[in-house]
Amino acid sequence: MNENATKNGALVDVEGVDKIFHRGSEDIHVLSGLNLRVPGGEFLALMGPSGSGKSTLLNLIGGLDRPTRGTVTIGGEKVDQLSDHALAFWRSRHIGFVFQLYNLMPMLTAERNVELPLLLTHLSRSERARHVESALTAVGLSHRTKHYPRTLSGGEQQRVGIARAIVTDPTLLLCDEPTGDLDRKSGDEILDLLQGLNREHGKTIVMVTHDPHASARASRTIYLNKGQLSNEPLK
Repeated sequence: MNENATKNGALVDVEGVDKIFHRGSEDIHVLSGLNLRVPGGEFLALMGPSGSGKSTLLNLIGGLDRPTRGTVTIGGEKVDQLSDHALAFWRSRHIGFVFQLYNLMPMLTAERNVELPLLLTHLSRSERARHVESALTAVGLSHRTKHYPRTLSGGEQQRVGIARAIVTDPTLLLCDEPTGDLDRKSGDEILDLLQGLNREHGKTIVMVTHDPHASARASRTIYLNKGQLSNEPLK
């Protein structure tokens, strides 16, 4: 992937995107003619009311869904035009997802949860172990590798989720309400971690949030409402 290959130096280039869902005979227009460019190395917060299409946009950027019309280009790759097989491979290499509810496998230890994305690679067991150790160290959990999710706090579980997201050294981190299920102290620790990944390691981050306290940590905030983006919040 050539991260400088998109127009205007943008790592993420969403152009003229419509997204329509079909519910019976009804068409639901979630996104309409949407344009978004995210430079490499930016920490972008995406805010908007419930149902405004924030998670839908995140899923389009991450290749979990395809636009009805328009193009989604990440690092010069038109991901909306990839086959399902090619898209799955691209996503495993270039996208790290962080979810609100962690999505950890309860029967696996922290290190095994973090290892899961690496099972799609050709790395040896020892190479996978080194990557896992590095990722858990980066999130401050090198002492909790053998613990199961049920024995970890919410904040620690989210740290495991972030370690899993960064273990493949992805091009882009996509975070969907990463602090939404945490208390303020734990949420601040997660935001500190995301800021560090952005500022110290140059990770490009797009974070969906409803919390102005969280969005204040980003380098830029944009607002989505009724399928359209704005630089200003709704009045």
